[in-house]
This record gives sequence, structure tokens and C-alpha cells, in this order.
Amino acid sequence: MADAGDLYLTWRWTDETAPGGVAVIPEEQVEAAMTRFAAALPAPGIPGGLESALTTGELACYAAENKLAQHLSSTFLPYKLAVQLHELYTTGVRPHLRVQPSPRTAQLPWELLAPDPDIRLVEIADVSALAPAGIVQAPARVARTWTSSRTQPVVAVLDPRVPGFRADSALGSVLGRMDAAAPLTELVAAHAAADRLTPAVGDPLEAFRRTDLDRSWLSGALHAGAARLLYVGHVTAAAPESGRSESATLHLSCTAASPGCAPAYRDHRPLSARDLLLGTHALPAGNGHRDNPIPRTGPEIWPIPSRVALIACESGGDLRFAEPLGLVAAMLTGGAELVTAGRWPLPTDLAFHRLAGTAPTAHPFQEAVCAIDAAHESEDPVTALNAWQRTHLAAWRDTGRIEHSPLIWAAFATVDTR
Repeated sequence: MADAGDLYLTWRWTDETAPGGVAVIPEEQVEAAMTRFAAALPAPGIPGGLESALTTGELACYAAENKLAQHLSSTFLPYKLAVQLHELYTTGVRPHLRVQPSPRTAQLPWELLAPDPDIRLVEIADVSALAPAGIVQAPARVARTWTSSRTQPVVAVLDPRVPGFRADSALGSVLGRMDAAAPLTELVAAHAAADRLTPAVGDPLEAFRRTDLDRSWLSGALHAGAARLLYVGHVTAAAPESGRSESATLHLSCTAASPGCAPAYRDHRPLSARDLLLGTHALPAGNGHRDNPIPRTGPEIWPIPSRVALIACESGGDLRFAEPLGLVAAMLTGGAELVTAGRWPLPTDLAFHRLAGTAPTAHPFQEAVCAIDAAHESEDPVTALNAWQRTHLAAWRDTGRIEHSPLIWAAFATVDTR
């Protein structure tokens, strides 16, 4: 897809069993559809922006959401492509649709599109995002394969404490108080029992809200060997109008004294995509440069494993830029084959409980983390994650309960280089 006033879209079949095609979508239709969709998304920075998404927005009610999905489909899914996909579906074939979005359409969840009121695209195709060719084919990129690393540890950064921020503040806890029966606690226990968890913990609850998970720790953990990186926490996305996708930051337990390109907030300096890409080459004088007399690139400092999950608000935000050099690009450049990241702000379990009135036993956010973790352990993460999405789609269609809303299950895009 390409933005040039109007939106230009082309598709092809890699096995050449069917003709490809080209479509042009008028700019006013693109703007109207994306504006309507954006209005249904959580907006934590706006008063009432999160509550409305969970209670009155178009993604909070099945009937309204279905109409929205039909509108998005009629706008963005070319008729000829829809016919081709449906013909395969009627013969029992579910193809893999790999989408390379334009910046304007980066938040569009193709899985959600409804070419028919009773059919969603994720039901007739497996869907992933296509990594930019310029990143995948970069000469300096050294990809790490799942087949050669799958038995190595899972490096898990789970809701780290951000220095200078209380648990109930803007950069506070995304998981809340954990207990032994929580879905994520059970996941940690399983990885620990298999001796595959970094950091090693005696009690699964010790994996959450740690204070030692800073950039130096992460570097050491990745150098020690990792099959996967699982991050659950905060990301500060760069504003698309800034044109600086490399300014997106990952919030670890780093103090302001940590060397890095991003400005410090209180007693905290986040780890930026620029750090992950350029390493100490990008450090200004006096910001750790003297401690690193021999500059190293980001991938030399943080060798990224084959599969990465960045479960945080707008962690995949660099796809909204003409030059996507944010956190997803940094992970791919660092060696990842596959990255799953968030398209938009993610409601926490606490938000579902307090604002949407779900039962205390409902954990849609934690269940999403567990589903992504399980998918990344499978042979085909895209197929596994899409299967989980179809399960929630069926429950959303049958019950209309907000914990099955696409606000969570459609929020994640898997960028695949394979």
C-alpha cells in the first residue's frame, strides 16, 4: 500500500496461481474511514478517551463494530481480492495474507475486516504484516533463526518498575497486583519449571515489578543466549507528525544515569529505538561516551533473538512513519525474524474491571500476553495467533461481552520476515 494523496494498493499471489491486481482508493474515503476507526480506539491521554472506547465506542458493541468492520472492508479490501479469498475459503484453503501497510493505514486491523456481515478476513485468511524490504535486506543485519535457538531461554521483562514513577502513575504498573492464580503467573511458573526463564526466579511472583531490569541487564541476558524476548510494559510512541520514528522508547528499570539517546524523565532514562539501532555511536559527549571509548552498534550491545513480543501501547507505531525506524525496525535490525507489537493503546485488565464492569476473574490483557507467548513457542506463530483471534471473534459474535472485543485481540500485528 502506498500513500500519494489517494491510496494505491497492489497485490500478487506468490505461487502465481491467480492474477494479482491494483486498486486506487480516493483520499477522502481513506481519511473518513481511518478517522472513524481512530475515534473508536482507546485514547488514554484524553479525558474519557479510555472509558468511551470500552463503553460507548464502536468497538465496544458487536452490532456497531460489525458495521464498522463492513465499512472498513468496503473501503480497503478490493472486490477482486475478496472474491479470490472467498473462492479459496469455499474449497477449504486459508491462504496467508501478508500486508505491507502505508503509514496512514498502519493501525488498520485487516483481521477485523468484514467482506460480508457474517465473515471476517481472519476467518478466510491468516494475516500478518510484511516487514519493510529495506530492513530485512540490510547488509549488516544478522538474523537469528528459531530452528537454531528454540531451546534457549525466554528473556522476560514483565512490568518492570520505572524509577521515579509510582505504581498508579502514567508509567506505573500495567499488570497490577499479581497473585499465584493469575494467568501470567502460571505462564512464568511453566517457563521457570522448564528452566527456560531469564531472570531465574524461585517464586513466579518474583518475575514481576522488578527493579533490576535495566539496559545493562538486558544486554547481558541477550548475550547469554535467548530464543525469545517477551516484554510487557510501557512504550512511548513517537508522534507520526514528528517524522522521528527512532524516538520511540521502551521503559525499563533504567535510572537517569544510564547512558542513552533519550532524554531523562525524573530519575529514569528510557531505552530508545535510536539506542537499539546505533548503540554508543549515537551518544552525545558526556552521556556515557567516555565510558565507551570503542563505539558499538545497537545490535552488538543488544543481540535480538529470533522472536520478539512487545506487548505495550503502540509498540508497533513505527509502521505509521514513511521511514519506519522505531522499535519494531530496531528488533528486526537486531536479528529478529518475527515481532508481535501493538497497533494502538491497550486497555489493562484494571481498565476492563473498573470502566467496562467485567468480572474480576476476567483477564483479557493477561490472556493476550499468554496467547502471544504460546504462539511464539509454536512452529507457526502467525497461524497460532490468528487461531486465538478466531476464538475470541467467535465469542464476541456469540456473547457480545466486552472482554472479547477486538480492542484487545485485534490490537496486535505480527511483522514477519520469513
